[in-house]
Amino acid sequence: MYIGLDGIPLNEPRTGVGHYTLELARALAVCSPSDEFEIASPLPFLPLMDQESEEHLPPNLSMVQVEVNALSKHWWTIGLPRYIKRKSFALFHGTNYDVPLWKRCPTVLTIHDLSLLLYPLTHEPGRVRRARRRLPLMASAATMIITPTMSVRGEVCAHLSISPEKVVPVPEAPRDNFRPINAAWSEMTRKRLGVEDEFVLFVGTIEPRKNLRILVQAFALVSRATGARTQLVIAGKKGWLTDDLFVELKASGVAERVLFTGYLPDEDLCALYSSCMAFVYPSLYEGFGLPPLEAMACGAPVIASRIPSLVEITGPVARLFAPDNPQELAQHIITLLADEGQRRHLSMLGRQRAAEFSWKQTALKTLEVYAEAKERG
Repeated sequence: MYIGLDGIPLNEPRTGVGHYTLELARALAVCSPSDEFEIASPLPFLPLMDQESEEHLPPNLSMVQVEVNALSKHWWTIGLPRYIKRKSFALFHGTNYDVPLWKRCPTVLTIHDLSLLLYPLTHEPGRVRRARRRLPLMASAATMIITPTMSVRGEVCAHLSISPEKVVPVPEAPRDNFRPINAAWSEMTRKRLGVEDEFVLFVGTIEPRKNLRILVQAFALVSRATGARTQLVIAGKKGWLTDDLFVELKASGVAERVLFTGYLPDEDLCALYSSCMAFVYPSLYEGFGLPPLEAMACGAPVIASRIPSLVEITGPVARLFAPDNPQELAQHIITLLADEGQRRHLSMLGRQRAAEFSWKQTALKTLEVYAEAKERG
């Protein structure tokens, strides 16, 4: 088969969906060498890292920037359907909520989460309006739908009125380069970034759904209760609707102990994951939650909010708390700061849990979905 994948998520610095798109495409090509895969986009791709560069991609995987004119720049309605017909794709996979509405071949749609519909106040109004208008159309138009967890599968069926037979949960995975880093390299990275020896870490886009206000409140409680000079490190690009967070931080009394690093490359993240006292993920809602698995793969003890997707993914090896309860989160942090034995135990369990997920498994399950989509036509 000649299979197309949406490359638009690779037009900007990669976060969750961008990593999903590239890692899935590479694993698909490796697992199915008799098929051809193309990542197509009307926009230019950002350069890949050296170890990911196009010459290092599998020979049956290509990245194509499609030339568009005044008409075909309307990508989802005109440009992509025309391109699919010209390239004779046997199937097209929309990896980021969109598929062409004019069906030229069977389509598979990945719906990563329904946060725009279920938590609209954590997003900008324009994006919420677009999702309310387009997502039901896309879900209906797709031949098959992939979700990253069973919990999102249930939400898609319930809120978009989709038959359960059409929706398949396919877990994602931490990338192979997320593994424990030696202490000397971690120390060099921390010094360069201004990170102190004892720190609690968060990784993700800074936006309301990540619930960082509760993390700041909990961190202030930890500081007052212990007098410890632990640092809170928040790594990730600034997103949207962040004013409330910075108001909370200013009032917390611990602003000087909080470091915002901005977006970091993988090697820096690995160094921080490998040396933090605890990784905290206080999100209000997730479709999957890759950062906790990345942290576990690097040996970080993980504290996460008790929400369905994170319970499903982290299993019994993370300390869980109610996402509206800073006191419960603070107590977990205090316990781990004081107990090296428990940190080591969680580190061991976390590495074992992360090893249960792989992009090979993700690709093989995705190929099964492709086969069913082809049968359904």
